Amino acid sequence: MRISQLNIYPVKSLGGIPLDAARLTAEGLAWDRRWMVVDDVGRFVTQRQLPAMARIRVTLESDALVLTRPGEEPLHVPLAAQGRERLSVYVWEDRCDALDEGVEAREWLARVLGDLRGSGLRLVRFAPDHRRRVEPDFLAEGEQAHTGFADGYPFLVATTASLAALNRALEASGGEALPMDRFRPNIVIEGAEPFAEDGWREIGADGWWLGLRKPCQRCKITTVDQQSGEIRHPGEPLKTLMTLKPRLAWKGAFFGQNAILLAGEGQRLRAGDRVTAG
Repeated sequence: MRISQLNIYPVKSLGGIPLDAARLTAEGLAWDRRWMVVDDVGRFVTQRQLPAMARIRVTLESDALVLTRPGEEPLHVPLAAQGRERLSVYVWEDRCDALDEGVEAREWLARVLGDLRGSGLRLVRFAPDHRRRVEPDFLAEGEQAHTGFADGYPFLVATTASLAALNRALEASGGEALPMDRFRPNIVIEGAEPFAEDGWREIGADGWWLGLRKPCQRCKITTVDQQSGEIRHPGEPLKTLMTLKPRLAWKGAFFGQNAILLAGEGQRLRAGDRVTAG
């Protein structure tokens, strides 16, 4: 098996960045989910509420995070976090310390996204000295892990074979095949059997290992076209996933595996690298 894709999403729920190589950190691939959009009370905002977030493109320059959207001047956010207001923000039920990226970012988001049910939007950065622990429910005895602004885990692993199986089922029922970006994975593996990842406990190579700890339950973001921000087929691929891979004890649709770092912090992964699983 090989790594076929590496992706990061520096700002939660905005556009992703495909990479040829990425550095492993305990909180995920370097720069993944380090920023987030929040409302006036600090609650996280995603494509679940604002599908148009998918249209905002993200790049990382040597000294800045850059957000772009057609028809609007780019927003440059310095990577050096100095003199930022500290505030509390929330991802689901987790309280996190964050740094406010300021008025310019707020005004830019207002122009490109508007508001959320009357609430303004602001861009925040995960505080470098804060630690957000991964829920212990699915970790092995004695394991600990932490993450940034991801929904719950530092890595999301998916396979090309699973996507191919889903697309065959979608097309068989008259639907359209979907690209992998609908599922926003960090690491995509090729050369496995469909849904083989659901039986893996570990994946890696010499020098690094990830522990696959929880199936990823999917939400309505998978229905959002990640290029246009449109929802052309409401309910899909969630409906097909539920029939294709029913989990008798679990409600909902699942695709991919949430993972934690077991070994290899600082190691570099490259597209094309061989991996093994067990």
